[in-house]
Amino acid sequence: MISELDTMSPELEEPQPTRLHTVIAAADRLAGSVFILPTVLALLLLSIFPLLASLYVSLARFKIAKGGFKLEFVGLDNYKKLFLGPERTHFLGAFAPSTPLTWFLFAVILVALAFFLAQYLLKARISLGGLIGRLLLALGLAGLAWMLVHTLWNDGRLGTVSTTLVYVFVGIFFQYILGLGLAMLTVQNLPGRRFFRVVFLLPMMITPVGVAYMFRMLTDTSKGPFTPIWQALGLVDFSWVNNAWGARTAILIADIWQWTPFMFIVLVAALESQPIEPLEAATVDGANGWQIFQHITWPAILPVSMTLILIRLIEAFKIVDLPNVMTNGGPGTATQSLTYHAFVNWRALDLGGSAAVAYMLLFLVTFFGMIFVNLIRGRVVEAL
Repeated sequence: MISELDTMSPELEEPQPTRLHTVIAAADRLAGSVFILPTVLALLLLSIFPLLASLYVSLARFKIAKGGFKLEFVGLDNYKKLFLGPERTHFLGAFAPSTPLTWFLFAVILVALAFFLAQYLLKARISLGGLIGRLLLALGLAGLAWMLVHTLWNDGRLGTVSTTLVYVFVGIFFQYILGLGLAMLTVQNLPGRRFFRVVFLLPMMITPVGVAYMFRMLTDTSKGPFTPIWQALGLVDFSWVNNAWGARTAILIADIWQWTPFMFIVLVAALESQPIEPLEAATVDGANGWQIFQHITWPAILPVSMTLILIRLIEAFKIVDLPNVMTNGGPGTATQSLTYHAFVNWRALDLGGSAAVAYMLLFLVTFFGMIFVNLIRGRVVEAL
């Protein structure tokens, strides 16, 4: 019996792929990779290559040589100089002798870290990677805590690491509180709120160097515009630059003034994007303003707030304009941030030391960024 395949006409047979068809199919498969390749090469050229090049510089020593310069590989000497060598007091600070108070504070921090690890160990699902990550996190926080409790008081002196942490966390705290307060005011149906929204944004339109020069002038107690106020307070002969905490406070005030508008404008957008129905229902049910904020407004803006704080956290570690212009890093090195420390080393042609400080800044930003994303923001999202 003749099968159906034998009786099919030649016109219905599937055409055999030709060489041209094979080439076109291969080109279609490669099209995506070809179009992505320029972006990948640009990323490698502009981001990854400088990162690797600066890593090599941090492991080398810059020397002037005949006909130019040379980079002599020295291994971890630049990092050893920051932790154990002549740069130690500049980088980590001058440690004060231990006292019962410092031991007590450090013990409290260790108990809190032990409780954090115990919480994870009591969970049903424990992974090796998660355990190692939390152990490294606890060790890093314990080291930073030891540094802070021995340099913040009792004749200790802050290094650039501690000073940077003060700038970051104190600055972000006040920036968020003030930004949220101003945002809550301007979303109310108050007269002139549109005008004040524009006014509150003005600091963000000024360059950081302009802000630094402006606050340098404002804090001048001898001939600045606030001289009558300083005279009334008895601060005519006072110099912010000659007092370590006075200089840091002046820089913090300038930084808060400059970056509060960033918090403000994002939080205004978050507040205005809230659905109105839950607010109206809570008002009808007799809830007061604090209850509405606590149970409706705050949970609604919390994800935006966490992302906003993370962005500002990364940016705050790079502060350099304000201490450079306002105090020139003084008195001594009291107001130098890590970025300014790297700049000072670079200006002294210590390119290896500058790159080492920059890499330590990268590790510090990554460390706190991972803490925030994995522990704080992750728990907030889970709670929502």
